[in-house]
Amino acid sequence: MEIGKLLTQDRISFDLQGRNKEEVIDELIEILYKDGAIKDKEGFKLAVMKREEEFSTGIGYGIGIPHGKSEAVYQAAIAFGISKDGINFNSMDGQPVNLIFLIAVPNKSDDIHLKILSFISRRLMHSDVRDKLMKAQNYEDILEAF
Repeated sequence: MEIGKLLTQDRISFDLQGRNKEEVIDELIEILYKDGAIKDKEGFKLAVMKREEEFSTGIGYGIGIPHGKSEAVYQAAIAFGISKDGINFNSMDGQPVNLIFLIAVPNKSDDIHLKILSFISRRLMHSDVRDKLMKAQNYEDILEAF
């Protein structure tokens, strides 16, 4: 999987301002909306928050991977943000989340979201990848971390 096609330079925030899960998700949705990956912010947010209600996408190790499959999505895309202070994401390990990947996929996209989740999760299991992402200063640093 070529991460650069889904996570473009314009889909990154190196300093998320949100203080809770919903605010951070809103920030990342706004990034995807401005970049043209989604057409309906509220429609997509409903899909993401419905998924969060089922169980948290805070997978531990300071990582959150909220995702949604919706008619509001034009094309599969990832927005990535770094929260320097960390936020409560109801993570499995109870720790704050610093690295948040928001995955957006159209309804008619088969299992692409599962492939994306698997790709990101496998790489983020390595502490050196997480450390590089936390220290990233630019888009190239993020691609290099992966």
